[in-house]
Amino acid sequence: MTNTPRACVIGNPISHSLSPKLHSYWLDRYGIEGAYTALEVSEQDLGKTLRELPNQGFVGMNVTLPHKIAVLEFADKITDRATLIGAANTLTFTEDGRIFADNTDGYGFISNLRQGAPDWDPKSGSAMIFGAGGAARAIIVALADAGVPEIIISNRTRAKAEALRADFGARIRVVDWVRADTALADAHLLVNTTSLGMKGAADFKVSLDALRPETVVTDIVYNPLRTPFLKAAEAVGCTAVDGLGMLLHQGVPGFERWFGRRPEVDEATRRAVLA
Repeated sequence: MTNTPRACVIGNPISHSLSPKLHSYWLDRYGIEGAYTALEVSEQDLGKTLRELPNQGFVGMNVTLPHKIAVLEFADKITDRATLIGAANTLTFTEDGRIFADNTDGYGFISNLRQGAPDWDPKSGSAMIFGAGGAARAIIVALADAGVPEIIISNRTRAKAEALRADFGARIRVVDWVRADTALADAHLLVNTTSLGMKGAADFKVSLDALRPETVVTDIVYNPLRTPFLKAAEAVGCTAVDGLGMLLHQGVPGFERWFGRRPEVDEATRRAVLA
């Protein structure tokens, strides 16, 4: 077993992940002796991997698709927010071999939003979210904690949006996908959590004509950085926040736990990850 702390990101597939570039940059920037790698792990090998890695000097890991839900089964302790979201993206291995599971996606989202749109006031009015998957759940929890009074959900499959209302209560309002454009005027914050507009995916085709210039708009997609969704918002005069910062900020709590230094997310970090 090595004394050098090691961490990784697991998923399947995993070759697309920017996390190794991010964490390796921070390790180098702060002169920390450590290592961060990417491991492709099948669903069948998940339990075996989680048992073996602590014995190989690993102190923790990030988790991406398709393992975010399944890792909860192996955790010894789960934070309240990971429980509420129903998924974990950050695991920490304690010295006695226990697994601590957390979800920092919502933290990453809010931190990115505050950095990219510092004038945004969560209590100013409704937030509208396109999509009803795992990312939407994390963002709903974060927005509710921040004090957003109403969260409007629109998803191509209405039943998934209704399931979020059942889980999160009266603060949620569901709007049919085909009528989503009619609710835009109510939104002080607009969020795309779908894959629409991502490189290689279908286009985002909901009309944004009713969007107000004072609305803050963000997309969790970061490939491309300026999605058609964000370009359309910018054309209206909205403050547009790209999705890369969410990835960068969600990595902060894990890095601090594993390597003992809270890293900074700044323009140099963005440039290093995009290089």
